[in-house]
Amino acid sequence: MNYPQFDRASNNSPLSDEELEAFDELLQALPADGAMNIEGVDGYLTAMLLGPAEGLDQAPTADWLPLIWGGDGPNGEPFASNRQRKRATLFALRHLQAVACQLRDQAKFWEPLFSIVEADAAEGHEEWVDAQDWCTGFLQAIDLQPEAWADWQADAELGPALATIALLGGDDVPEPDSEQAQALADPAARDAMAREVVAGVLAMHARRYAASPKD
Repeated sequence: MNYPQFDRASNNSPLSDEELEAFDELLQALPADGAMNIEGVDGYLTAMLLGPAEGLDQAPTADWLPLIWGGDGPNGEPFASNRQRKRATLFALRHLQAVACQLRDQAKFWEPLFSIVEADAAEGHEEWVDAQDWCTGFLQAIDLQPEAWADWQADAELGPALATIALLGGDDVPEPDSEQAQALADPAARDAMAREVVAGVLAMHARRYAASPKD
């Protein structure tokens, strides 16, 4: 499939709330087990922006974009038409540019698309932030170039945030009585970990920007 190359100099036209919902509905309606939801897409695209330039600016778009909908099949799957594929592509590239501009120009106001869950707490009914799907998408981008992330995973400042992302979004299940398992079962602890993820992403962005001012 031919896809347009991502251009960091393109116009910034963020998706409206209605368009984000439409994008999510489009992806969830596809006959593909691997299609991401909108939280996963946001995490995936954020990680693509934080990764090395060759993964986004130099590699063909077909190498990374189709993972959003579970990959391209030989006969146009999973889309029903080229028009539907084009719509999904434009949604993804517009959202990618919006996140890129937000991190570049107003990083302190950047907010990821995390899920909101409701749970009963000692103080009453509460709403908590849950970053699981977002982190799963983030990890899928790391899996495209694992060696490029190795130094950050071993870094004293950035490594803990990446470990939290792996805990929230990864496939590994902690031992039932472990501290990690107890944290994953506690909505308040998951909320706190999600906020650690935000701080970690901003630190990663600052590191990437310092290393590559033109990115």
